[in-house]
Amino acid sequence: MSCHKLPILLALLIWLLASCAAQSPTPMLTPMETAVPIPPTVMPETSTAVPAPAEYPVTTIPLAGPLARASAEISGLAWYGDTLILLPQYPTFVGQGSFLYALPKSAIVDYLDGRSADPLTPQAIPFAAPGLADTIPGFQGYEAIAFAGDEVYLTVEADGRNGPMGYLVRGTIAPDLSQIAIDADSLVEIAPQTNRGNTSDETLLVDGDTLVTLYEVNGAALNQRPAAHLFSLDGTVTGTVPMAALEYRVTDATAVDGNGRFWVINYFYPGDTDLRPATDPLSEQFGLGATHQQHKQVERLVELQLGAAAITLTGAPPIQLQLPDDEARNWEGLVRLDDRGFLLATDKFPTTILGFVAVNGD
Repeated sequence: MSCHKLPILLALLIWLLASCAAQSPTPMLTPMETAVPIPPTVMPETSTAVPAPAEYPVTTIPLAGPLARASAEISGLAWYGDTLILLPQYPTFVGQGSFLYALPKSAIVDYLDGRSADPLTPQAIPFAAPGLADTIPGFQGYEAIAFAGDEVYLTVEADGRNGPMGYLVRGTIAPDLSQIAIDADSLVEIAPQTNRGNTSDETLLVDGDTLVTLYEVNGAALNQRPAAHLFSLDGTVTGTVPMAALEYRVTDATAVDGNGRFWVINYFYPGDTDLRPATDPLSEQFGLGATHQQHKQVERLVELQLGAAAITLTGAPPIQLQLPDDEARNWEGLVRLDDRGFLLATDKFPTTILGFVAVNGD
C-alpha cells in the first residue's frame, strides 16, 4: 500500500466509528451521580386501637353508726344546701324507727383535707311516710332523691302482681333536719320501659320548675325508645323527652348545672348477663382503662345534656373508675363536691362505701 493512501483510510475509520456511536448511545454518569437501588414503597404503620384512657381512684370516706352497715343499702344522694342527704333503700333497715341520714359538707371536706381522720357519723333524720309501703303492691324501696327548696322528691321501685312499676312521691324537709315527711297521696305511677324485673326510674333531677326521672335500662338492644319522664313540681305529669341510648345501668345523677349538663352513674355488674351489649359505643370511641381491660364490670360516670327536646350525650369522655381486684362495687348514689370531684355511695354490694373521686375542673 502506498503511503499517500494511509490518511484516507484513517479518515474513513474515524467516520465509521463516529456513525456507530451516534446510533447506539451509551449513558454516562456524571461524577456527582451515584447509582443506588430504589427501595420498595413502604406505607407507615397505622393502628385503629384507642389508647387506654386514665382511670380515677376512689378514696373511701369511713362511716360510723347504722349507715356503715351493708344492710343500709344506700340508693341515692342529694344536697340539701350544704348538707349531704343519704337515702337508704329501706329507711326502716335499723329495725327501730325510719330514718334518712345527713352529713355536713364541712365534715366531708375536713376529712378529705386531712384535718380529721375519724370516721364520719351521719345524723339520723326521722322519715315519715305513713302507710306508703303498704299502699304500693310489691314495694321494693326508695331509689332516688332530689330537693327543690324545702320540697323533697323520691322515686320508688315495686314489682307487683302486674310486673315492675315505678312511682314518684313528694314531701317536705324541716330546715333544722328534724324530719322528712312524705305525702302518701302524692303518689304518681311511672310506667317501666321494659319488662325486666328489679328496674325502674332510679334517677331524679330537678331543673327549675321541672322534675325529670330517668329509667335504669337504656341499652339499644333492651330499650329501643328510651325516654325521660317529666313532671311539674306538684307531681303533675307533663310529658316525656327522648333519652340517649346508654348501655348498662343508670343508677343516679348529679344536679343539673347552669348549662343543662349533669353526670350519671353508668354501671355494669358481670352477673347481669342480659345487660351485656354486643358492642358498647362509648368504649369503642374512648377506649378502656387499664383495670377495665382486666375485669368484666364497668364503673364509670357519663355526662349528659338536658335539652328541651331530648337528653343527649355531651361527647365528653367517660370518667372511668379504677377497679379493685376482688369485687364489683354497685354504685347507687352520686353528687358533685363543688369543683373538687364527685361523691359516690354503694348499696350493700360489696358493703356500704362512701367514696370520693377527685376530678378537678370537670
